[in-house]
Amino acid sequence: MTNRLTLFFLIIPSILLSQTITGKVIDKVTQEPVETASIYFDQTTIGTTTNENGEFSIDYTDAVRSNLVISYLGYQKVLIADYRGLDNILIELEAATNTLDEVFVNFDDELTREQKLKLFKKEFLGTSRFANSCKLLNEDKLVLYYDGKDNTLYASSEEPLRVKNRALQYQIEFDIIDFEASYRNVDIEENTFILNSVTYLGTTFYKDLTNGSKRRVNKNRNKVYKGSVQHFIRALYNEDLKKESYQIYNRNKKVEEWDFIRISEVKTSGIKELRLKSKINILYKKSSQSTMELKTDYIFIDVYGNYSPIIGVYLTGYLGSQRLGDTLPSDFGLDK
Repeated sequence: MTNRLTLFFLIIPSILLSQTITGKVIDKVTQEPVETASIYFDQTTIGTTTNENGEFSIDYTDAVRSNLVISYLGYQKVLIADYRGLDNILIELEAATNTLDEVFVNFDDELTREQKLKLFKKEFLGTSRFANSCKLLNEDKLVLYYDGKDNTLYASSEEPLRVKNRALQYQIEFDIIDFEASYRNVDIEENTFILNSVTYLGTTFYKDLTNGSKRRVNKNRNKVYKGSVQHFIRALYNEDLKKESYQIYNRNKKVEEWDFIRISEVKTSGIKELRLKSKINILYKKSSQSTMELKTDYIFIDVYGNYSPIIGVYLTGYLGSQRLGDTLPSDFGLDK
């Protein structure tokens, strides 16, 4: 089983100091300013909106590695990767086309909407106690289609999905790029669906709802973080797997981790290269078991827990079971 919650493009830092991006968002056809367009860094809590003149200003530091996202309902989303050092940028938004939604919105695909929605929530939000605290606020905007020939559920939405995670106190906006849940065994009459794999890509913005420090929320967030993909990648980057309570196994035999994992510096500051000798088994605190396998020669990782490319990275077990309800923004804990 493989999954990855969001689309990530590796960003190469050039300046370590805090910077500010300013710009203007307009309609490409009319050249009129677009007011209240969302401007945010993917996977973070850093965002703003355009004013009545379509103008915006947003700060970032070296801790921000993800794409700058410009989004507005009815328009195609814009992703900017090479924003470092830019200022006074002009973004022209083009009208979106929703032909896929129009085709499937009334499609008869053997399942009721209730069945499809239940499957979607399970594979999108997850099944943990944190995931169970999530509420999908605009589920009516979802377009769901089940293809009985290949036993695959597809989902799209005309606007970002809004999810309130009560346990972690985040409101999350997830703009779907792609969602596919494939099942290897299906019995519609018995309502049985055995998952084969799930892939969903999109841009994510987290809004902190705590309005300050709350002990219980912070405890929940730290519990989600420890043992997560984000935590594991950060531990790999810092080469302190043992310190962070990770053990590595190969074919059920505990091994010296660096005999099977190779971390090397690259010329670009802040980025490291990760190679695996073979598939590894990962044990966190003697309880959470996972596997990691690369179908590519290497990937790049950074200290914030990001990795790229996504395609070719296979995580199973505990790490592979995490869903949106078990995620934190990529800037989590960086203020420490």
